[in-house]
Amino acid sequence: MQTVTSHGAAIPALGFGVFRMSDAEVERVVPVALEAGFRHFDTAQIYANEAALGRALHAAGARRGDLFLTTKVWVDNYSPDRFAASVGESLDKLGTDHVDLLLLHWPGDRVPVAAQVEMLDAVQVAGHARHIGVSNQNIAQMRAAAVQAVAPIVTNQVELHPYLPQHALTAAAKAEGIALTAYYGMADGAVPRDPVLRRIGARHGKTAAQVGLRWLIEQGHIALSKTANPARVKENIAIFDFALDPTDLADIAGLARPDGRIVSPVGLAPAWDA
Repeated sequence: MQTVTSHGAAIPALGFGVFRMSDAEVERVVPVALEAGFRHFDTAQIYANEAALGRALHAAGARRGDLFLTTKVWVDNYSPDRFAASVGESLDKLGTDHVDLLLLHWPGDRVPVAAQVEMLDAVQVAGHARHIGVSNQNIAQMRAAAVQAVAPIVTNQVELHPYLPQHALTAAAKAEGIALTAYYGMADGAVPRDPVLRRIGARHGKTAAQVGLRWLIEQGHIALSKTANPARVKENIAIFDFALDPTDLADIAGLARPDGRIVSPVGLAPAWDA
């Protein structure tokens, strides 16, 4: 598996996310994902399926040293009496003594980012996370987190797809040596249906979804794929045997639009960069 390196962290470039998946779906599809070659698995406290992911990985006989596990602390736990305890609960559910990457899930509007980062650092120092990062932060917040954090911020996990290419954030992250991890890469189902991406896929013998994931990887990002359908797992990982040409990239660049953002919950999301 190709990796993205950020401040010493070698992160598998293609991950398997379990957002909006039931326990039964997780336990059904994760063994298939392992068999297909996935080793990077992404969950979160608020997904309520950390335990299912832990059970699925254990039942499939996955070796902990072969895995790259990411989880995220929910905003309700951004307090000194809850943060570390919530991470401990996540580790118990996942069946491990540490995660490879621990993220702040959303900046929110109740606890200063500086306080969030201080608690994140403490968990990393305690040995419960090999690497730390943030999620859904704008440029100013990401830069402030990078300056304050004792351990390096290795990624900012954000919505990123052809309709929202995040050029400004990408440039700012690159300047800080921070990798971007792309979620909602399928733009809530729009990417697989897009006629431009379908035409590009046809030229390469690939689907539009594979083109979308390949585009993310070629931009230097970490891409999170997701499917609850075991039959689709092999399709999602089969993106390392082709490359997009300059014409493809120009066509994809034309898909960006000012209203491309899908995810922006009030009270959680920051003031987004233009």
